[in-house]
Amino acid sequence: MMSARPSEGAGGDRIERVELWQVDLAPKVPRSDAIQSFVAQETPIVRITCADGAQGTGYAYTIGTGGSSVFALLRDHLAPRLIARSATEIEATWKALFFHTHATAVGAITSLALAAIDTALWDIKCRRAGVPLWQCAGGAQRRVPVYTTEGGWLHHTREQLVDEAQSAQAQGFRGAKMKVGRPTIAEDVDRLSAVREAVGDSFEVMVDANQAFTIAEARRRAHAFGGLDLGWLEEPLPAEDIDGHAELAAVAAMPIAVGESLYHLSHFREYLQRRACSIVQVDCARIGGITPWLKVAHVAESFNVAVCPHFLMELHVSLTAAVPNGAWVEYIPQLDSITTSRLTIDDGYAVPPATPGLGIEWDFSAIDRTAVARATL
Repeated sequence: MMSARPSEGAGGDRIERVELWQVDLAPKVPRSDAIQSFVAQETPIVRITCADGAQGTGYAYTIGTGGSSVFALLRDHLAPRLIARSATEIEATWKALFFHTHATAVGAITSLALAAIDTALWDIKCRRAGVPLWQCAGGAQRRVPVYTTEGGWLHHTREQLVDEAQSAQAQGFRGAKMKVGRPTIAEDVDRLSAVREAVGDSFEVMVDANQAFTIAEARRRAHAFGGLDLGWLEEPLPAEDIDGHAELAAVAAMPIAVGESLYHLSHFREYLQRRACSIVQVDCARIGGITPWLKVAHVAESFNVAVCPHFLMELHVSLTAAVPNGAWVEYIPQLDSITTSRLTIDDGYAVPPATPGLGIEWDFSAIDRTAVARATL
């Protein structure tokens, strides 16, 4: 009898079925920044079933465009190649699928599709082992400070920003993030100064420019913000402008944060080698899943740089707890209508789930009811 090829599952770990859904989720509140609005979370969901009945579920997201393209890439090109593969060979699967789609990599669409598969495979791995993701992936810390981004939007008034920051402080959050990029520096400074005065010095205030500035404008704004003791200035420039980020990081008073718009480990390595950032905000969906996320986190650790991931709090609470340089979890809920689990927060710290797997309990009846696309292979 011939043995199975290394890429094939030889027993219970053999992948037999892949189910796909796309669910579009409206944001809980209107969200706007310096360049765009978050109109809908297009959410591709992947459930993988093995020969022995073991299952794992993964997902990714967009903020309103490209979801159908991610779904089509999964349905037409990636999911069919999972059938008969071993669910335990996560690294081999990630690499095989990455090179299969090499003509469309490196980029967001391919990374998001890979992430939906990779997170499902990690869910199976953790469930088989009977341990939660945060322990399976490293087990570095049992809780991580949490800040909120459910507020602070660019269209909000100065008074609204103050009310939101004070409310977040009263709820026990350890920090809050605000959008910057108003037409004039004076407007940004006035809004930030009002918030800082209202919350005091012990509450962290982060700001996010969403890639809106030129290097000249970023230097001016960073200088103007210098006396406000900001936690970081996020995405001040287009993500592809590494030279600009290196120049800004050398003169800015606050840490420079990047990562949500980077799609490969090598991109982060180059930023770190150039000292172009001092906070890494690697996004599990946009980097291609848990497998590359952990690599980025450990590379950042080698540069003594903290990881404060972007969005996806339901996944990132476990991943930041898995690594020693996980510094913050970003609170911005989006999965409540299709899950029954909720993020646990205790005294301003996010606590990773103790249940085996990713710790996300999906409501498949809600997913089936609201899906705008579905497929089974």
